Amino acid sequence: MEKTTLKKYRIAITGPESTGKSTLTEQLANHFNTLWVKEYAREYLNTLGRVYEYDDIVEIAKGQLQHEKSLLNQVETILFCDTDLLVTKIWSEVGFNKCDPWIIDNIKQFPYDLYLLCNTDTPWEYDPLREHPNERVILFDLYQQALQAYSFNYRIVKGIGAQRFHGALDFVNEIIKIK
Repeated sequence: MEKTTLKKYRIAITGPESTGKSTLTEQLANHFNTLWVKEYAREYLNTLGRVYEYDDIVEIAKGQLQHEKSLLNQVETILFCDTDLLVTKIWSEVGFNKCDPWIIDNIKQFPYDLYLLCNTDTPWEYDPLREHPNERVILFDLYQQALQAYSFNYRIVKGIGAQRFHGALDFVNEIIKIK
């Protein structure tokens, strides 16, 4: 008897700083009783001991993807990812006016089944790792333009609290039913 392999979905929660990506990622993973990939940049930057540089961003991107690959082997159906390589691309371009080719190549090679783009309708919350409190709308536009340029399947998540979660949940359920 042949063993059937189920499709594994990778869903990225992406967007500007302080738009609720981490909260939403954890909520969705808990709802589906699955794992989620934490934002590797936080771990990396909190242990760096200096101001980050251009080359650090590609290391963060590699670490993020490595964690995703590791956790994907541990889930049955869905892996939720708090941020994605698109975040590192935009972060690098905004901060350094360039992006390492490794990041761009891997964005193209490992697209997600769904990108949930978090809108900027949540209140800004200070965090020492956040850099752009007044540019969130501009950054949101950059994310949306990049998702469209890559022709990635994405939905915009809006609202606060339960409204935001239920909107995202509807999008996830939609993609699971389609495929």
